[in-house]
Amino acid sequence: MQGSGAPRIIASDLACRRGDRLLFRGLSLQLGAGEACHVTGANGVGKTTLIRTLAGLSAPFAGEARCEGTIGLLDERTGLDPERSLGEALAFWFALDATQDRGAVLKRLRLTDLVDVPVRYLSTGQRKRAGLARLLGQGASVWLLDEPLSGLDTVSQGLVCALIAEHLENQGTALIASHQPLAVPRLQS
Repeated sequence: MQGSGAPRIIASDLACRRGDRLLFRGLSLQLGAGEACHVTGANGVGKTTLIRTLAGLSAPFAGEARCEGTIGLLDERTGLDPERSLGEALAFWFALDATQDRGAVLKRLRLTDLVDVPVRYLSTGQRKRAGLARLLGQGASVWLLDEPLSGLDTVSQGLVCALIAEHLENQGTALIASHQPLAVPRLQS
């Protein structure tokens, strides 16, 4: 894991809005190394906005939100060039992030046989696994995951839960927004 110091996610009396609509207010939480929180709720209550605010992509309406440590964000956008093959697209990020064991990441996420396929031709689940490969290659200490199980088959959902559990065992921190249950030990809600 990259970064110095223990990873933390902190929200203090946080309020967020989208346009003129207040999504939530008075939200406070603190997660340290080895801790994770599963954020649930109906569509439109602000789960994605919370994640984007913690990632520094959106400003809070009120309060404070911050992450300490390197941040890895997984949402519906993979950040992979759709015109390149999966192997080329991931190689760009792996080189930038100085990913050590690229082959192991591809094998773990069952992507080895897809390295020559253009990203634009990947299925929803394959794109999600490619985004996870990007996240693993980054070595971030703080994971912000928005619907990480959507579009995945049962085997891949189990893999995501195992990856989150391993991240926490390695003293990482995670905030996960998902409608689906997560089989991750000691997960707060």
